[in-house]
Amino acid sequence: MAAAFAARYARAFADVVASAHLDGAALDRQFNDFLGTWDGSKELRELFINPAVPALQKVSILDKLNAKMGLQRELRNLLAVLINNDRIGEVHEVALAWRAEMQERLGIRQAEIVTARELGNQEREELVAGVGKLAGSRIEPTFKLDESIIGGTVVRIGSTVYDGSVRGRLERLKEALVAG
Repeated sequence: MAAAFAARYARAFADVVASAHLDGAALDRQFNDFLGTWDGSKELRELFINPAVPALQKVSILDKLNAKMGLQRELRNLLAVLINNDRIGEVHEVALAWRAEMQERLGIRQAEIVTARELGNQEREELVAGVGKLAGSRIEPTFKLDESIIGGTVVRIGSTVYDGSVRGRLERLKEALVAG
């Protein structure tokens, strides 16, 4: 769960994106470009989070950086707001919260699907369709392989886990036998 401040920035930025009818995917790529630059430059991070450097100077540096990166005005403005509010050090958290907010607005939920063996494309598509029906929304799946579940599937959507694995069934059977 995103921190409250990150969720507030994310909602506000998502409102801007929606009201201006901006391409969310393009903004996401630009956000990733900035985060890549941020992660790749220790000097940039240290400069931007240094409280001794005035925010105006940091924004000026952001604008020089933006001249090379070509960030959309709205994303540049979000970054400037984060600088002005001494929150640029949490830019990754804001980006994650914004992505989650956009997916929620689009009715997309993240689902982790764990299987004991590699699935073919058709099996994956059928599984994603079934999980989508289960969740009542579109699904953005991530697939993981875990042979320890023996067979079946474990699906995590948010904090809810649907355990249809052989290992899970055996554990529930064991608990029933012990209890009963």
